[in-house]
Amino acid sequence: MVHPSSTCCKTSGDGSCVCAAQAKCSCGKENALHCTCNKASTENTVAGARCSCRARPAGECTCERAASENHPVTGETCPCGKRSSSSCTCEKARAVDEAVGQLETDFTTRA
Repeated sequence: MVHPSSTCCKTSGDGSCVCAAQAKCSCGKENALHCTCNKASTENTVAGARCSCRARPAGECTCERAASENHPVTGETCPCGKRSSSSCTCEKARAVDEAVGQLETDFTTRA
């Protein structure tokens, strides 16, 4: 049995992610990240841990993986605690910025 990627359910013939196409806004039929209802201001951007379709917050999936993903995570988790350690989708921007800051040398102040 082939397991799907941790960030996509299946791929369609054109290579796009099926789950991302399935993900809907919580208040209607619009595609996730394209909401037009009163939740648009909070649902049209996603930050932090995400559902495997990457278009909804972790625990609020609306694609075919909703049944397996919309529950508390047990066992080892990602650093954000919202996904299992084998399928992290947490934002890592702060950690990357900190690591880059330690690796880079500022030559602009050297004579």
